[in-house]
Amino acid sequence: MTAQTEEHAHHGYISDKEEYLKRLRRIEGQARGISKMVDDEKYCIDILTQVSALTNALQAVAVGLLDDHLKHCVLDAARMGGPDADLKIKEASDAIARLVRS
Repeated sequence: MTAQTEEHAHHGYISDKEEYLKRLRRIEGQARGISKMVDDEKYCIDILTQVSALTNALQAVAVGLLDDHLKHCVLDAARMGGPDADLKIKEASDAIARLVRS
């Protein structure tokens, strides 16, 4: 890692870390709730509705993290140029491709 890279080594989401953790704890609770619904043999459509809500919540976290990555990590690397910039852009493109497939 270069000296310039070390200066920008913080992650883009760091300023919103507590908010992300709060949202992820809520998602954990939703997942436990779905598991309990299955255990309690609740109606299929009700379970599917909760699975959809959980999926949307995870996608919202993913989009937020991607946005933070683009605004911080990729932008910082692009400003510095060189192989770090190419790597960060490739990482972002790969992450977008994974999100689109999911």
